[in-house]
Amino acid sequence: MTTCIDHMLDMELVSLPGQRIVVPTHLLYRSQDPLAVQLLFYDSIRGLIPWVFARDLLASGTRGPSGTGDVRIWPTGSDTEAVLHLLLSSPHGSAHLLTSLPEVERWLHSTYQLVPTAEEAQALDLENHLTRFLNGAP
Repeated sequence: MTTCIDHMLDMELVSLPGQRIVVPTHLLYRSQDPLAVQLLFYDSIRGLIPWVFARDLLASGTRGPSGTGDVRIWPTGSDTEAVLHLLLSSPHGSAHLLTSLPEVERWLHSTYQLVPTAEEAQALDLENHLTRFLNGAP
């Protein structure tokens, strides 16, 4: 059974002159892929732009600087005014995004209620996926 935890929120893209552009973002977590979270950005020109990375990277980034590769995350501020920073890099460029830390924490907490850390391996069901792959099933 596939179960999803999703949430829509607005992120702000920080541009070079210091302006911020609102970017509607869909946070998505699927129990059948328990180690990953997805951020789906909607661009009126390019359509859907997905970013997939480790759920534990996002969780770590809500508490302090996290990530050394194409996804870097860190919090600033406190209480209801706390902000989560995401720096996403690719060969095509980078984007610095800001959003409400408490809002992301609430969503992230619901993902851990669905699939706790201790149950990630069971939810991933690697043996079933490997068997299906080896038997040629999609």
